Amino acid sequence: MTAKQLASAIAQELTDKRGLDIRVLDLSDIRSFTDYFVIASATSDRHAQSLAEAASDAARHLGERPLGIEGQQTGRWILIDLGEVVVHVFQRDAREFYGLERLWGEAESLDWPLAAAAGERG
Repeated sequence: MTAKQLASAIAQELTDKRGLDIRVLDLSDIRSFTDYFVIASATSDRHAQSLAEAASDAARHLGERPLGIEGQQTGRWILIDLGEVVVHVFQRDAREFYGLERLWGEAESLDWPLAAAAGERG
């Protein structure tokens, strides 16, 4: 499985669990520490924790183990490091405050359902 396929599969899982405003950013040509960010919003601490758990479970099911998980106790911003893919689950106000989409504005935003359906490499 490629990093792009993993990012797309996690984005789909977050959608299935009612994550909000899900985006996949391609950082592969911009930074060397990861290839993709998957960013999602949650409506509460518990919702954020549930989304993060679903993302981690989906990754494990696909043979990827998280290298680290941060912020799970508070649920305001949960980061799941999968190496080539980093998942960020925010509560809405925290997402707006930290502005990852603004910070990484030069990153291409992927149309992730089509990327998965097309089986693109990356």
